[in-house]
Amino acid sequence: MSLKKGLTKTFGGKSKVQKSTSYLTLDNPEGWLTGDAMSLSTDKAMKVSTVNRCVEIRSNTIAVLPVYIMDEKTKERLSDHRLGKVLWGRANEAMTTFDYEKLQQVNRDLRGNAYTWIHRSKSTGYPEELIPLPPDYVSPYVDGRGKLWYIFFNPETGEKTKIPSVNILHYKAFSTDGLKGISILKRASQVIETAQSAQSYEQAMYDNGGRPSGVLTADTDLSGTKEITDEFGNKTTVRKKDYLRQEWERVHAGPSNSFRVAVLDLGLKYQPIAMTNADVQFVESSELRVADVCRFFGVPPHMVFAGKQSYQSNEQNSLEYVKYTLQPDVTQREQEDTHKLLLPSESGLRVRREMKVYLRGDTAAQASWYKSMRECGVYSTDDIRGLEDLGEVPGGDGRYASWNYGPLDKWSELSVIRALGKDPNQKQEG
Repeated sequence: MSLKKGLTKTFGGKSKVQKSTSYLTLDNPEGWLTGDAMSLSTDKAMKVSTVNRCVEIRSNTIAVLPVYIMDEKTKERLSDHRLGKVLWGRANEAMTTFDYEKLQQVNRDLRGNAYTWIHRSKSTGYPEELIPLPPDYVSPYVDGRGKLWYIFFNPETGEKTKIPSVNILHYKAFSTDGLKGISILKRASQVIETAQSAQSYEQAMYDNGGRPSGVLTADTDLSGTKEITDEFGNKTTVRKKDYLRQEWERVHAGPSNSFRVAVLDLGLKYQPIAMTNADVQFVESSELRVADVCRFFGVPPHMVFAGKQSYQSNEQNSLEYVKYTLQPDVTQREQEDTHKLLLPSESGLRVRREMKVYLRGDTAAQASWYKSMRECGVYSTDDIRGLEDLGEVPGGDGRYASWNYGPLDKWSELSVIRALGKDPNQKQEG
């Protein structure tokens, strides 16, 4: 189903707005990446390697998390719940759940907001598809009665649609009003623009020959013009200064001409006047820019292949990324999904994401953890096998606990039994 058809069939009350050229439909799923909705600043920012890597990491780590429905009272996972069709099946006709989750996290980071239209069954109200909306064409709106709506501007038809908040999933970045998020790019614009300028400087350095710019001085008068003939016999008149500059750049500009020996005649002298890379500590400042961008995205430098590489410190930084960067994003999604995807009659259920995917250590540490949890009765054999994507085994649902421990309220009684080797209150036979 295209977004256009779905909104037309479901909602009314449209009004004309200015038309555009980009449109998201399931017939054209890449439409969100083209046209007016993609601003030049976002496009340029993604050309900075650190920004690109941070966006990839944040979106991928969200997209790979398994999603499940849990009963809050029993803590049971409902693998056959009806939402499985859109949460771990396909979000919509064109997108897998991975594609959908990744796209929405990219929109959240780069645009500040990620919006999803919940296409529901008319007969049951159950979500049938989750369709991302281009963030630049959606705006939250609070009416005079304090009710929240979302206004969608169709960039293809120029129509405006008023959608109830219950039918829009809204994942927002940092917000000052709680209604609309502010993108990381906007908050980190100065740092990213500095990185862009440094990247442009580095490119210009190579384009201009990898040598410092300078001044050519001559003992002769260069104020007049000169007539030159090209390879086809055409004659043109140019200023002597321009001709000298062109000839110098023809011989010495460009990466392939770097460090060539300059032969000067007619009293020409070359004097460099620009700072060298060492003077401006180019390499050191580049590392600082990487760290600054990583701070805004909440991504450890080692994940963007920068900084010091130490297994122990990197492992700790990865855990901190999960706790302080990933977990807040996941919590926001879980709360929004639970509130709008589940029906009021399912108030005891929660949409959850499995975070243990990133909290596992090495094999030895994981085995030690499983052993400890089984010995204290928290996990059964089947529980452990389930976490390792293995099936159940006969007798695997039993739980065990050590005889060396007992409840505090029976400590005195159990101490006597352990000391005597028998229960003093038990009647002897015969």
